Amino acid sequence: MMSDQIFMYAALGVYFAGMLLIGYFAYKRTSDHEDYMLGGRNLPPWVAAISAGAADMSGWLVMGLPGAIYAAGLIEAWIAIGLTIGAYLNWLLVAPRLRAYTEVSRNSITIPSYFENRLRDSSRSLRVLAGLIILVFFTLYISSGMVAAGVFFESSFNGDYMFGMLLVGGITLLYTLFGGFLGASLTDVVQGLMMVIALIVVPVAAVIAIGGLDETSTLITANGGEGFLSMLGGGAVTGGTFLAIVSALAWGLGYFGQPHIVVRFLALRSPQEAKSARRIGISWMVLSMFGAIISGLVGIAYMAQRGITLDNPETVVLLMSQTLLHPFVAGLVLAAVLAAIMSTISSQLVVCSSALVEDLYNVVRRTPPSQKRLVLMGRMAVLVVAIIAIILAITPNDSILGLVSFAWAGFGAAFGPIILLSLFWRKLTNWGALAGMFVGAATVFIWKGLNTGLYELLPAFVFAFVAAVLVSLLTYRHNEEIQQEFTDTGAMLAVPRPHAVGDTP
Repeated sequence: MMSDQIFMYAALGVYFAGMLLIGYFAYKRTSDHEDYMLGGRNLPPWVAAISAGAADMSGWLVMGLPGAIYAAGLIEAWIAIGLTIGAYLNWLLVAPRLRAYTEVSRNSITIPSYFENRLRDSSRSLRVLAGLIILVFFTLYISSGMVAAGVFFESSFNGDYMFGMLLVGGITLLYTLFGGFLGASLTDVVQGLMMVIALIVVPVAAVIAIGGLDETSTLITANGGEGFLSMLGGGAVTGGTFLAIVSALAWGLGYFGQPHIVVRFLALRSPQEAKSARRIGISWMVLSMFGAIISGLVGIAYMAQRGITLDNPETVVLLMSQTLLHPFVAGLVLAAVLAAIMSTISSQLVVCSSALVEDLYNVVRRTPPSQKRLVLMGRMAVLVVAIIAIILAITPNDSILGLVSFAWAGFGAAFGPIILLSLFWRKLTNWGALAGMFVGAATVFIWKGLNTGLYELLPAFVFAFVAAVLVSLLTYRHNEEIQQEFTDTGAMLAVPRPHAVGDTP
């Protein structure tokens, strides 16, 4: 009905206006380069935690995971378990130490600059290689998000793909262009809350409409089979099943090397606040994952009871929201899907901007540019990357969409082992880091082509870790400055967290 469409478009309009207002708010609080790239290292724990989760999940949380559960049952939940474990360990092990180390090591504000400063790489090759890896992978990653937004707009509103892609891409570009890291982080918080609320409201409304939990469970079993409620698929554990479970759990390894996630750690007000951020972030993640899994299962019962056959399982949450909720509320649920996509795009745009300006532009300049010029260059970098991504997205290409899982493996294997070793092992060298980065990225490409059934991230991570250790042992030379920074980082972590305004003593 036309009135329903009007309500849904009104909800989207409210959402888009809210994102732009937050971008303007962040713009007024951005004065120098560190503000634009890291929010002045002044991010409260709850903002860092929820924004990291929202930047991580993309449309996979609201569409991909419920769709996988709807199609195959609880065996698909292993990836959620792997990601939750990986995110917890990332907050526990990496967040506090990386926040401290990046400040101690010449106030590094990007991951590539941290690698260079931490390992005293005078050749600058480590920083340039890391910056190029970020730039290439994220430009394609962002393009895949643009494509997803256009396809979503086309399928949910019967709209034009190009219009939807340009609308979503344009609004995301605007609030990121002017608001920078703070704008991306604050909008991510709103978007993260929208996602988790949608994943609670929709399955609860569906269970009520079906007739209660008992009826829902009966319908799931009758239409999906007993195996749908089993983490092992209902049958004996075969070699293929075991490989699938290991591959799903291996996704968690990717967290240690995702630049758009770990950059939130750098922006915390202090290393000690990583503990409260971890509790908030993992609570959000567990609630969101649980909601997504339940949405997929409840969708089986809901569609069966109404005799609906889904052509695309990933639309299960969208269809339930449109049939169960008031059109305005359903529009907000649809906006939550866009929020999942846009939060990832905005975070990746900021990281690409930092790679261009901080890690490539600054390397080739002979004299340090002014803060005003750096901020301007940062905004221009966001614009350039976004335009390239939009051009790539004009003609949807499945290989770009398929790059999402590939890029996750690439970043996880190339950066993850190096970040962990740099934080916890004194003897890592710049040559060891280069070797690990190269081996990790190369193994992802090679293993992908072998079609072994094992997710390429796991072997690539292991090989990169081993390569970095072996080459470091062969090239290690004692450096007193490096050793002192390692010690100072430990001392910084040992300082008790001061009580902030609003804290309970």
